[in-house]
Amino acid sequence: MIGWYVHHHGSGHATRFLAVRPHLLDAVTVFSSLAPPADLPADTEWVRLPADDDPIVRRDGSELAPQAADPTAGGALHWAPLGHRGHRSRLAVIAAAIEARDIDVMVVDVSAEVAALARLLGTPTVVVTQPGERTDPPHLLAYRLATRVLAPWATGLHPDPPAATTVFTGGISRFGGRAPAEREDRSVLLLGRVAPEPVVAATARLLAADGWTFRSIGAGTDDRVADPWPLLSGSAVIVSAAGQNSVADLAAADARAVVVPQERPFDEQRATGEVLRRHGLAVVADPDPDAETLVSMIHQVRDLRPDWTKWGVSGAAARAAAVIEGTRR
Repeated sequence: MIGWYVHHHGSGHATRFLAVRPHLLDAVTVFSSLAPPADLPADTEWVRLPADDDPIVRRDGSELAPQAADPTAGGALHWAPLGHRGHRSRLAVIAAAIEARDIDVMVVDVSAEVAALARLLGTPTVVVTQPGERTDPPHLLAYRLATRVLAPWATGLHPDPPAATTVFTGGISRFGGRAPAEREDRSVLLLGRVAPEPVVAATARLLAADGWTFRSIGAGTDDRVADPWPLLSGSAVIVSAAGQNSVADLAAADARAVVVPQERPFDEQRATGEVLRRHGLAVVADPDPDAETLVSMIHQVRDLRPDWTKWGVSGAAARAAAVIEGTRR
């Protein structure tokens, strides 16, 4: 049995799991505060964990924000607030399941605390790392305890994580191996909430006045689509954030992209933006670009010929699965 912890910040960690899952041979138990996806794969159980960021109820009935309950244990951990029942319960659920289900490898994407728990229970761990500055004590602890550290990018792109057990898989995309749609000239696709609504609206107006088609996925409340691939692979230009899944999807689509790094912990997206700029894979915006700047970058990127093979997307999900299967005891 394989265990897999999916962090609840955003949807990227769950998306990565769903990309790798078809390549795993054994049953999987997922642990997450997120609700399970509607299309949960066969032989996969999703264990919903209690929240660990709601207020702590003290004995006198008063409430305390978890941020005020020494959540970092003096800087040794990322999140373990004292006296939080939800935090205690979620770790207890994971520990009980490791024993009851005979979980023989635990994938942790991402949590230094869950990685430490699994290793304390004698379970091999595969810790997923991310770009950015990850040399703080909790990250270093997770890497030291891991049997393998899985880096979902190609060798030589980001600085190597501080772990000799790191395996580079290439960028993991849910669209790896799919045939692209026919590319539509003078069409722009905006992925996610990469800019404030007034900037997006002004960008759309400027592009429309110049004869461009402008569409979005995930920028508003009513623009989700069941399968983004036809638009992603068929648009002339993509405007996207610099998250790991987003960039892997751009690579899978061989996209001409304007990338707008978002503020994230440990400068994750800023670091990825610098890699994209250095390797000529995208036009990368500075923080908070205005509409005129975005339109100028969209015109500029049409002449870019990025070599997305550098991102190593082809076969990446299968390589990640092989790392996980090979770590089992």
